[in-house]
Amino acid sequence: MMLKKLCTVALLGTSLAITACSTTPVQPGPSETITQSNLMQLRHATWILTHIGNMQVTTKPTTNNIPSLQFSQDGRVSGADGCNRIMGSYTAGRDTLNLSQMASTQMACIDKNYVPQKYVEALAKVTHYQVYNKTLKLTDKSGNVLLQFSSAVQPR
Repeated sequence: MMLKKLCTVALLGTSLAITACSTTPVQPGPSETITQSNLMQLRHATWILTHIGNMQVTTKPTTNNIPSLQFSQDGRVSGADGCNRIMGSYTAGRDTLNLSQMASTQMACIDKNYVPQKYVEALAKVTHYQVYNKTLKLTDKSGNVLLQFSSAVQPR
């Protein structure tokens, strides 16, 4: 009889403990939803450079190493500066972006324009991003637009 009461109390205590530990899933707040949406847009495109500051950048579709960026889900960034391939790491939040360990190939370029140099210099100053529709803007800590990109149209 005593054993039966002890088992009943133990079962009751266990079921209360299990019930107390179960919680309802927490729904993401508006800020977290915006962050996830921004990161998804950032990561699911090839971004083609359209502006360095106020200067418009145009490249022919046949150009090798078109100035561009791609952000992977594993924290890697890759692309090109108009001459060399670039790669590195990144961390991003709701609107913050930190590019680190950036490196590039060292090819001799025939076209001696200044786009690659200005592009790499601007990347070094990036602290934030804005992404909407098919546009990505990389900004400095004061909100000045350093680089602007457009999402590449994928061939079908």
